[in-house]
Amino acid sequence: MYVTVVPNRGSPPAILLRETYRDGGKVKNRTLANLTKWKPEKIAALRAVLRDERLQPAGEGFEILRSLPHGHIAAALGVARRLGLDPRVKTAELLPPGAARTRLLALALIVARLIDPAAKLATARRLDERTASHSLGAVLGLGVVAVNELYAALDWLLAQQSKIEAKLARRHLGEGTLVLYDVTSTYLEGRCCPLAQFGYSRDGKPHKLQIIFGVLCTKEGCPIAVEVFKPAPAKAGGNTADPSTLKVQIDKLRQRFGLRRVVLVGDRGMITQARITEELQPAGLDWITALRAPDIQVLAKDDGPLQLSLFDQRDLVEIASPDYPGERLIVCRNPALAEERARKRGELLDATERALLAIQARVRRKRRPLKGAAAIGEAVGAVLNRKKMAKHFTRTITDGDFTFARNDAAIETEARLDGISVLRTPVPQAELDAEATVRSYKALSTVERAFRSCKTVDLEVRPVFHWNEDRVRAHVFLCLLAYHLEWHMRQALTPILFDDHDRTAAEAQRVSPVRKAQVSPAARREAAGKRTDDGYPVHSFRTLLADLATVTRNTVRFDRGLCATVLATPTAFQQHAFDLLGIAPAADL
Repeated sequence: MYVTVVPNRGSPPAILLRETYRDGGKVKNRTLANLTKWKPEKIAALRAVLRDERLQPAGEGFEILRSLPHGHIAAALGVARRLGLDPRVKTAELLPPGAARTRLLALALIVARLIDPAAKLATARRLDERTASHSLGAVLGLGVVAVNELYAALDWLLAQQSKIEAKLARRHLGEGTLVLYDVTSTYLEGRCCPLAQFGYSRDGKPHKLQIIFGVLCTKEGCPIAVEVFKPAPAKAGGNTADPSTLKVQIDKLRQRFGLRRVVLVGDRGMITQARITEELQPAGLDWITALRAPDIQVLAKDDGPLQLSLFDQRDLVEIASPDYPGERLIVCRNPALAEERARKRGELLDATERALLAIQARVRRKRRPLKGAAAIGEAVGAVLNRKKMAKHFTRTITDGDFTFARNDAAIETEARLDGISVLRTPVPQAELDAEATVRSYKALSTVERAFRSCKTVDLEVRPVFHWNEDRVRAHVFLCLLAYHLEWHMRQALTPILFDDHDRTAAEAQRVSPVRKAQVSPAARREAAGKRTDDGYPVHSFRTLLADLATVTRNTVRFDRGLCATVLATPTAFQQHAFDLLGIAPAADL
């Protein structure tokens, strides 16, 4: 007996079960059954039985030796290849020439910091073929990975920092471009690193040693360069002031990157009058920054150029002042910010008053009262410093009593300027009008996003466990490169992330650049329904990587001893994500 397929003219072919027999010395065939309606797998099984082939139950005949998460690795490597970070291709321009394995380990460190941030020892174990927890080591062909190899690759990466940053600058910065700059701090574990000092902690860890680093970004927020700063001398309190870091960045922009026409954007604590006079102007750089509150109050005096009547019909006006020769002053008034500041001030005043009343009650109580002007002053000072309300209260302290009152004149003076901010820049209006200047200054929030992603959300730069000075610098630079990779992935994946991918529509709804940024209708629909207009689920960057990781890389061994690498089939959503990134997950097997 056998199964045959018989053509049936324009109709589907007939699948028949036939047998061969002899009749008078002749070989003839006859049909036993019509199998056309059978399922293909059932027909294949019957064919195998008729051929005396050995059949095995479903699931037998092969063995899955290893199954490793792969989709997120493929996504990151695909974008890294396009950015010039993959040394396996000739276009790896961002990684300078070096030993082949060292360059592969450097790429592995960057991708691992993005998809699975961990200590270097844990990273080595996750890359090692014997203990791997994802497919990165297998895809790059790293084999056995020792932690000392990763430290050597980290040291090599630090040695290439200036070359890599220069290439990033050539790619993303041009003459006359806006460059955003800001600094932050993070805490360090241990007490032996010469870069660390006790000081102000932005992470709420004042009992930990702090390191200070600054990041240069494009106006879109793409990170270009990072610098870890040495602490100030002990006699200066150990804190590296934000303005003192500016000269290093000016030298980097001028000398290393070779840019001659740059507009540096920094906040009011960064670009001070001293830095403008001593560093920016001699270097020939333009800037955009903001005035501090006392400087705004000087402009707002009765005979000053800043009069509140200017904002009767508008929220943005440009003025000039002889105190700022050759500069434009752009004054903004945000009613929503004014309301928020008034609310916050009122709550702080009430909280401070309650705390001072409690101290007053301690002083005036009959049993064990608080005595002595010094002791009373210390308690009062602690409250006022904590609430930052000293200028809004008058105090009278004696050895036996304490009285206080609100300073209504100071409160009213401050309240007059609620919601008022003043930007200063020497850039001519023909090159950058008032609205564009405001947008450029507000773009500093993208640097804050970079800090947030690096420090907490995605890359976990903190806490720093390295003690060697160069290793700390290398670790921070590694995190910058990983965020550079993440930034480009986010740009491509915006349609399926909780990010506003229709900024043009959002800006069209914005009445003024002074007002709070608006959310596009598409983003509001995604936030409400948690799905895109195409019906795909909306993700955060982290949950999207976790979803892609379910596309596994499987090593399969068949019954004859043959082995093959098989990639799990992506879901429709996962394939959509790969399409947005412009990569094929099977390219890295």
